[in-house]
Amino acid sequence: MLARFVDFCIGRRALVVTVIGLLTLLMLGAASRIHVGTDFEDLLPRHHAYVEVHNRFKATYGSSNAVTIVLEAEQGDIFRTDFLERLRTVTLELRKVDGVNPEQIISLASRKIVDVRSSSDGLESRPLMFPEVPSDAAGLAELKARVQRNGLVLGSYVSRDLGAALVTVDFYDHLLKPEEAFRQIRAIADAVAGPGVRVRMVGEPILAGWVAYFLPETLTILAATLAVLGALLFLFSRTWRGTLLPGLAGFTSGCWALGVAALAGIQFDPLVIVVAFLITARSISHSVQLVTRFDDELKAGAATAREAARKAMFGLFKPGMLGVIADAGCMIIVILVPIPLMQKVAVIGTVWVSTIALSAVVMTPVLLSWVRLPVRHAHPINLMPGLDRAMAGLARRVVGRNAYSVVAVAGVVFVVSGWFAFDIRIGDANPGSPILHQDSAYNRDATEINRRFPGTDRMFVVLAGEQADDIKRPEALETMNRFQRYMEAQPEIGASLSLADLIPVIKRVMRDGNHHYEEFGRNQNENGELLYLFSSGGADPSDLERLADRDFKTGAVTLFFRDHQGDTIRTAVARIKEFAAANPLPGMQLLLAGGFAGVTAAVNEVILASQIESIALALLVLVLCCAVTYRSPNAGMFFMVPVILANTLTFSFMAWKGIGMNINTLPVAALGIGLGVDYAFYIIDDIREELRHGKSLEEAIALALAGAGKGVTVTAGTLILAVAMWGFSSLRFQSEMALLMAIWLGISAFSALVLMPAMVVVFKPGFVMGTARAASVARPLQSIQP
Repeated sequence: MLARFVDFCIGRRALVVTVIGLLTLLMLGAASRIHVGTDFEDLLPRHHAYVEVHNRFKATYGSSNAVTIVLEAEQGDIFRTDFLERLRTVTLELRKVDGVNPEQIISLASRKIVDVRSSSDGLESRPLMFPEVPSDAAGLAELKARVQRNGLVLGSYVSRDLGAALVTVDFYDHLLKPEEAFRQIRAIADAVAGPGVRVRMVGEPILAGWVAYFLPETLTILAATLAVLGALLFLFSRTWRGTLLPGLAGFTSGCWALGVAALAGIQFDPLVIVVAFLITARSISHSVQLVTRFDDELKAGAATAREAARKAMFGLFKPGMLGVIADAGCMIIVILVPIPLMQKVAVIGTVWVSTIALSAVVMTPVLLSWVRLPVRHAHPINLMPGLDRAMAGLARRVVGRNAYSVVAVAGVVFVVSGWFAFDIRIGDANPGSPILHQDSAYNRDATEINRRFPGTDRMFVVLAGEQADDIKRPEALETMNRFQRYMEAQPEIGASLSLADLIPVIKRVMRDGNHHYEEFGRNQNENGELLYLFSSGGADPSDLERLADRDFKTGAVTLFFRDHQGDTIRTAVARIKEFAAANPLPGMQLLLAGGFAGVTAAVNEVILASQIESIALALLVLVLCCAVTYRSPNAGMFFMVPVILANTLTFSFMAWKGIGMNINTLPVAALGIGLGVDYAFYIIDDIREELRHGKSLEEAIALALAGAGKGVTVTAGTLILAVAMWGFSSLRFQSEMALLMAIWLGISAFSALVLMPAMVVVFKPGFVMGTARAASVARPLQSIQP
């Protein structure tokens, strides 16, 4: 059946190329309309308890897309008319940003920051600095004194050294366009920055904006990478077909994948371009193997290009398709992660990998059948003789007793790397954003803001009652207060805020500022009266909505985190659950968790569960594919060895370098399962074929390395050198993923060239040896010429 299929493709080559070409043009047209961007809703796990709490309360207590802007005075304090005017300008101009929630713009210059005073009529709540900035020295001095007396402002919206002021702004999630918000906020910041004033800003929309800002650079690096890749292929192959056909295979796969994504309405996230390049590299690898085999068939005496192309396609179809199916199977597993972005990446990635079956496995040999003979080289530099000698020398070192040494060393490496792989962190492993380098403007801003203020990453935990006014109960407020003190003992949490902070301040003011009365009311009614006096004294009713809902059935405790590292978030969640279990309150419950840190906790929990599940299922897919293809359960176990070795080594490297397993690295890790075994398929299949032709085991290994092994070396070496271009990216994620790709490629190539032949010698698996097992001792290897 395979022979008939190959004969059809080569015999009807014009029809095959025409159909594939027309379909590719249609997909290219669709791909040109694909939307590039990030949808924040796609980052949140579906049906996770934390996300449900977040979605339920985000309009009141804050979404995960809050932006923090800090204005710093380069000399002196902020209590200068020119500085405060700039702070006021930022506060007012933020109202014009698309998608902004105007009720969630809070700063010293907003009407929500109030000073509570007692008077003969009760309480008087007046904005500290709204609507105008003090114009004289006396007014500035009074404002400064009022800020220093206000514990809810000093440290939270004005730094304790009085040298910086903070502005927070939140968005309606469904209206937010991160790139546009970033552009508008940055324009506001640039307008007020200048001599004496520095502006810093952080938040998920700002981060997404920086990613979009570097998109032209990313495309430039991609173009440079492809140029280097083409140059290296041209150097090694010495032919235009060895350069252009692999490039055409990668281009065709990309058109099909992006076209399908556009037709399905799936947008392309800039961060997954690394995954895209990795899959394109697989397409190029398969095509290079076919070109190399085509050249070998010509050297072996094939009379025509058609005959050589037919033999190359027939010989490599099974390992090529097995590699495609294994890669696609490992990629589709990611769809089980209940995060929409991961599921979309899984769909695009699976389609992309699957198209390699057409773009490389079928189209490359069909196009090769048109090559004119005799074949001429495009340049005089010939690296192949040296590579042939290297393969022959390698073949002598993976047989006999050396094979046992290779397997033993691999076993030791597996045990050691597996031990260190358990240290890999789930979630972000470093302060700041792992998307950008530590010395980037964004991460420098995050570091400085967290140094001066309680923290930029927020998590709100909701204390929910069963009926109205439950939050006003003294025992509820006492629980909130104890919870805040308990959580603030964690060093990474800089501060917390709740209704339990406000009511004692109101009662103290009612008692002429006497700190002895800074306590809760004796009962629910007294607390309600204190809150009524606060609201009736001139405060905006919406000011309390940041702390409790309108009927006081629920109240939020907002925790301010100095970083969102995986360990920080997991520790906080564990402490919250521990407190809730130890402090039950009848009729009320503590609900986890909203805000950026809350949804990050949800993502980390999903990834922790999905990581083990994805690896296990991907290995199962690999075992089944190999077992069915080679009709032997042992084949699955045999090919699992390089995959496990590649993963333990890569994960241990990630643990060593502080690269966390997060929403961005998970697809690369899943695809790495298939990547770790592709090269091995070609080597083992070549060994099997030579054994069926009557060669001894040593001869079969030597010939396989001289044929498929040469293609593996050229492909892996070319891709590793080309991937190095991503080290220049301003996006840390891209440079780190490029490094991981290079490691995976290197381990995959090493396993295929060294470990797999050695394992064949040591274990002599039946699916490889077949009837040649008895003839495994044969002529000396020295008689085999490269």
